[in-house]
Amino acid sequence: MTMKCRCLRVFTFAVFVLILPSALFAQPLTLEESIAIALKHSFVINIAKEGTRGAEAQKKEAMTGFLPKFSTSYSYTRLNEEPNFYFPGFPTLMPAGNMITGTINNYNWVVEARQPLFAGGGILANYEASKVAEDAARVEETAKTLDVVLDVKIAYFNILRMQRLTDTARRQVEMLGAHSEVADNFFRVGLIPKNDMLQAGVELANGKQTLVKAKNAVQLTKARLNTILKRDVLTPVEIVDILDYKPMRQSFDECLGIARQHRPELKISALRVEQAGKMVSAAKSEFFPAVSLVGNYARFGDTASLSGTQYKDTESWQVMAVTSWNFWEWGKTKYRVDAGKARENQAMDQTRELNDQIALEIKNAFLVLQEAESQIAVSQKVIEQAEENFRIAEARYKERVARSTEVLDAQTLLTKAKAEYANALADYNIAHARLQRAMGVVHQ
Repeated sequence: MTMKCRCLRVFTFAVFVLILPSALFAQPLTLEESIAIALKHSFVINIAKEGTRGAEAQKKEAMTGFLPKFSTSYSYTRLNEEPNFYFPGFPTLMPAGNMITGTINNYNWVVEARQPLFAGGGILANYEASKVAEDAARVEETAKTLDVVLDVKIAYFNILRMQRLTDTARRQVEMLGAHSEVADNFFRVGLIPKNDMLQAGVELANGKQTLVKAKNAVQLTKARLNTILKRDVLTPVEIVDILDYKPMRQSFDECLGIARQHRPELKISALRVEQAGKMVSAAKSEFFPAVSLVGNYARFGDTASLSGTQYKDTESWQVMAVTSWNFWEWGKTKYRVDAGKARENQAMDQTRELNDQIALEIKNAFLVLQEAESQIAVSQKVIEQAEENFRIAEARYKERVARSTEVLDAQTLLTKAKAEYANALADYNIAHARLQRAMGVVHQ
């Protein structure tokens, strides 16, 4: 008896160890938890974040244009002969001859500092353009976040849709099984023809096949959600059922106003216009001269130690103001400015076009939402009528005043009505999610 108890305890413990991890992992996911997981692991979001980091680095690069530049060089030059020149001399005082003025081996080390003082506004314009690009990259990150949220919502509600359809198919199989059993009993006692009994069996088989397809569809939608969450497609998925109807409060004009305030694509487009304007200013800066302050320190010698020579001092330094101006390049700067203005006009037109497209997108999403909303009300009424119709048909069949076909037709209508209601609920929630994305918000 003691050995049996021990074996039972060991078996219970093993089952507990095997089942517990799955049970813990299969905790139902809420929509908010699913969104959080997707945002944490999304490659799309990571790509957008890398774009933001790149834009930030480019802004810092442009910032260096205001700062002094330091450079150094070390060189060695060997001449074919010592530098010299012919000296005619002075009679009686100094004879004529060649005079040495330098060395064959020449080593130079130079350190230079260059500080721009004026560049026609080009440095500032480039910095401002890169700053606008950074802002646009951050808004782009927001847009990608909204895209991921929409994908999660669609996958989430499609799972709930298919689960509802699976439950409907399961109940249909149960009712068809009960009807087939009644038909078998009636046939055995000779109350119905064999054809009615066979028809009930065929409908039951079709119902079972429909149930198999519905179960497969559930698994496929769960795999889709796992893909979005960046998990293995075979990972068990259990989610909280929130497939319900919550009336939409906003009007079309309110939705459009929200979109114009929050839609990231509109913000990005406006920033692109601003950036194009800054690039025009940067191009115009080439019409002006550039002024820089330059200072350098140099050491010289005929050996690598740079210790000087008898002909030249060891070190020297100088500070100078340098102005450079390319005042004629055959219209190059003008053409560059014209090209920048064309891109600026192009960006402004794209913004106007985007406004129209977003208005149309909002209108389409709003109408689809209204259509799904009306379908919910219709489906609820149809379910009530189909349930009553099925109840009457089943009662008439049991009283043997109706044929099996009437019961099967009533069952088909009831199943179709429930399926349409589940589809209407899912379509409504998905349409609401699409409208939220069109408005540029996560919750509204």
